Amino acid sequence: MRDPMPLTEMKSYTGRQEVPSDFDEFWDQNLSELSSSYEYKLTPMDFGLPTLDCYELRFKGTNDATVFAKCVFPKNKSNIPVVFTFHGYMGQSPDWSDLFQYPAVGYGIVAMDVRGQQGKSTDPQSVIGNTVKGQIIRGATAGRDQLFFKDVYLDVYSIVEIIASLSFVDESNLSVFGGSQGGALSLVAAALNPRIKRAAVFYPFLSDFKRVLEVGNRDEPYDELSRYFKFSDPFHKTEDTILHTLSYIDVKNMAHRIKAPVKLFTGLEDQICFPSTQFAMFNRLSCEKEMVLLPEYGHEDLHVMVNDSIFDFLTGFDVVVKTQLD
Repeated sequence: MRDPMPLTEMKSYTGRQEVPSDFDEFWDQNLSELSSSYEYKLTPMDFGLPTLDCYELRFKGTNDATVFAKCVFPKNKSNIPVVFTFHGYMGQSPDWSDLFQYPAVGYGIVAMDVRGQQGKSTDPQSVIGNTVKGQIIRGATAGRDQLFFKDVYLDVYSIVEIIASLSFVDESNLSVFGGSQGGALSLVAAALNPRIKRAAVFYPFLSDFKRVLEVGNRDEPYDELSRYFKFSDPFHKTEDTILHTLSYIDVKNMAHRIKAPVKLFTGLEDQICFPSTQFAMFNRLSCEKEMVLLPEYGHEDLHVMVNDSIFDFLTGFDVVVKTQLD
């Protein structure tokens, strides 16, 4: 089912719920409780590549998790700009060979495995409530402090801090990109960590939960919301409470914190992360922003011209080309 909201209405739509009054206080408090001295280990990986340095990064996250990431940097370089990328829901970081594009032009790249999904990050947290494929709703019945994605968002903040602290990294030139869950986490990185200078985002997940319920999205992974109510609260007695709790991880509510330029790619045929939920986030941004509409695209891999546009935006090549043309 295509998004039932007309495009003309989407262009001014800002979502079904407002930001909780203590939203910034909640996140600022959580960030302040993170240790300024991170426990991490960079392990060199010898792939016989003469121009690249590859590392496995592991660091201690909240709730005793161990967070894993792949890191690739140009060899024997200093002041290296770095791009962070985040994968889609239930996935993992790309293969090593898929990460060589940015180092080829002098950028480092860092790809984090989200805890509790298919990669090497661990997730030892025990929770009360539905955990049947249910990381969106996980912890919501116990309150905002127990939300699964609260800890993932703190992992995102922490990995940026760790990489920024490396002696060979240019901490003033850090960017993010990703799609779906990765798009949401890219927005979170820009919202929580002012070190991020650019964000390229495509069809972001985790936005405008009440709209998702209203539309009746039954596709993965938003079916987790309907699953919760169907089997745990068929009369929706807890709907207001659950949605209020989830509002603390709703990325549209992060928009006002983002200062870095954002370039958003939205497929108008998206039946997973409906375009209206993406507009709800985009229309709340007060930073420099651009939205690129893709009429023939759904929630799928990006193809011709789109990936080059993301690459050019993150590396600044689009500015170089424009200057040359001018």
